[in-house]
Amino acid sequence: MKIDNSTIVLPLPTDELFERKEKFWRVKLPKDYVDFMKENNGGKPIDGDLRCNNHEYAIDRFLCLLTVPRENTLGMYDIDVTLTQLEDRLTDNEELLGADILPIAVLFAGDFVCLDFRNNRENPSVVVWNHEESAELEPVTYFVADTFSEFISKVD
Repeated sequence: MKIDNSTIVLPLPTDELFERKEKFWRVKLPKDYVDFMKENNGGKPIDGDLRCNNHEYAIDRFLCLLTVPRENTLGMYDIDVTLTQLEDRLTDNEELLGADILPIAVLFAGDFVCLDFRNNRENPSVVVWNHEESAELEPVTYFVADTFSEFISKVD
């Protein structure tokens, strides 16, 4: 998959920012995802079609990691900003500390590609989170891939 370099959100995330986010979210981000973000933070795919659950999705852009989102014109695409907006619709555990389903890319029409940590806090699968079918503490997801690299290979 190719990313439009003019859409990458700067500054690029640092190792320190990733470590801080992992601690806050209580997860271990996959190395392939971290490496991707270090080069393509918040970027838009040139061709971003994804087939899943007998449906074709268009990836609008990847979410970004920023130290201070409100100081960036594209801060609305920060992962933490998105988490705040979706909150209880991304978990089925009301006592959760951290993240269960972590949005990583915006799909056309309001759905998200997410890393799903519900079964494994260190090796998440990749899912599509459906915003229309999800309710508070009742997320609806569709499996896409076992790993981030596998997900990337499925994007046309």
